[in-house]
Amino acid sequence: MKLHPFSLRQKQLLTWWMNQSPVADKDFVCAEGSIRSGKTLCAIDSFINWSQTNFSNEVFIIAGVSVGALQRNVLEPLFSLLNTKDIAYTYRRTEKYVIIGSNRYYLFGGNSESSQDTLQGITAAGLFADEAPLMPRSFVEQAMARCSVEGAKYFFTLNPASPYHWFKTEILDRIDEMNGVRLHFTMDDNPSLTPATKERYKRMFTGLFYKRYIEGLWVVAEGAIYDMFNPETHVIDVPQNPDFYDKCIAAVDYATSSVMTFGLYGIKDESIYLIKEYYWDAKEQLKQKTDVEYVKDLKAFIDGWKVKHIYVDPSASSFQATCRYANMHIIRNAKNDVVNGIRTVASKLQQNKYFIDKSCTYTLKEIQSYTWDVKAQQLGEDRPVKKNDHAMDRDRYAIHTFFSKPKQTAMQKPRGF
Repeated sequence: MKLHPFSLRQKQLLTWWMNQSPVADKDFVCAEGSIRSGKTLCAIDSFINWSQTNFSNEVFIIAGVSVGALQRNVLEPLFSLLNTKDIAYTYRRTEKYVIIGSNRYYLFGGNSESSQDTLQGITAAGLFADEAPLMPRSFVEQAMARCSVEGAKYFFTLNPASPYHWFKTEILDRIDEMNGVRLHFTMDDNPSLTPATKERYKRMFTGLFYKRYIEGLWVVAEGAIYDMFNPETHVIDVPQNPDFYDKCIAAVDYATSSVMTFGLYGIKDESIYLIKEYYWDAKEQLKQKTDVEYVKDLKAFIDGWKVKHIYVDPSASSFQATCRYANMHIIRNAKNDVVNGIRTVASKLQQNKYFIDKSCTYTLKEIQSYTWDVKAQQLGEDRPVKKNDHAMDRDRYAIHTFFSKPKQTAMQKPRGF
């Protein structure tokens, strides 16, 4: 890992807990703001320095949305940082903890309300929570409650969400009352980013996602979700020649009593093309199909195309089983992360890297009427209106699952393992 000179904001995050800091008496720090601002790496560095400086033979909590996200977002940069500083550590993957010096750091994924149960019984001296607003409130508050050792502190990293989100209203808006410190980051606070890199990230987002991920603002999701969609740009006569594409994939939004839809997509470089669609509305057709009939339709739909994977909603277990029984072994679970899925689709549209064939009339109708749920915003949640969104769910499955596959990075073997 190459370490660059730190910005003023990064230095504040690195040193906020030190004796000479004007906020050393605060109980926690919230590093929030735009993506690629360097806040996560500095928060990790700060947390490890603080815990190693002030404690011996103590237990700490490191939490992420999931263990997988924790591995990518926290552990990989942590291990690179420790290797760069020549600090020995032991990583027990099975037992889910890391030992640094005499301290032990337990790893937790907070992806559901029941996740708080995994924290029962632990007594900790500190907490590092990556992307805290994405975790259930019960889990975050339980993790904070487990930090009962004298001198314990909390380190939170986060990107903005809805201004009605509980973390915003109950923690950030009450930061002084709760004896915390809030540090707002932008990409300009990361000296390692070149102007060209910052411009590239700015081109990736528009509307809601630009305001949140680039400007670092807590704004409401409202209006059209894909407001960057332009029929003159994104609707074309998509090539129908399989040889044109680097590879082909398909996606399925499953239903029996409402709408069942398939999509065939071609990948060319970093662009994706919706070649054709299948859309069966059981209510409109006055006929429900069985899983066996749908599998037959799907086989006919992709016939003649060398489809690498078919992404299906993980909850459609019966349909997946029927597919495999019919020797369709290219079925894969789709990533059903709604907001991040929408962000991936929006980025492709913004970059003019998602194109839809003129024949896909159902998709074209849905994409222009897909809107945020205003009532959900009042509860601090981002979600679309659940109406006429079947093709939009299918698009998310295909585009987000394919393009958000984590890149493999090499890690040095932990010392003392």
